[in-house]
Amino acid sequence: MSSEHPVPPVDADGDIGVPEQRRELREHPAVVLVAIACGGALGALARNGLNSLFPHEPGGMPWATLGVNASGCLLMGVLMVLISDVWPGQRLLRPFLGVGVLGGYTTFSTYVVDVQQAVAAGKPQVALIYLGSTVLVAMLAVFAGSVLMTALLKARGRRS
Repeated sequence: MSSEHPVPPVDADGDIGVPEQRRELREHPAVVLVAIACGGALGALARNGLNSLFPHEPGGMPWATLGVNASGCLLMGVLMVLISDVWPGQRLLRPFLGVGVLGGYTTFSTYVVDVQQAVAAGKPQVALIYLGSTVLVAMLAVFAGSVLMTALLKARGRRS
């Protein structure tokens, strides 16, 4: 974070070395946990819905899981720019949307199970392609979300 934007008082996955964050989590842990839990339930429901709409056979390419992880990472990149530049003082926004909704929505545990199922189904090439492409797509998506939101904010005059 730049020096022109103060550190938000709550950041569930933040730096416990920052006194404001440490104090907020110690004094109000239930508020933060409820925000994360509510967001997580919404994210998990969205993921489950998409995986139900687009199932795959064991050993087949799990496109729904790849799409969920890519879109969740893209949205995380967007969210981090918005939280730092547009809504820096919203203390429960990152725990609710970032840790909760997007944490529940993305599913790297299912990604690992999908890889294992592809190997077990005798499709190691699918497993390797999926293994590498998910990490690459996820990292590129976070970067793209951040770059796109930064450019949009600059175009609207909301970011220096």
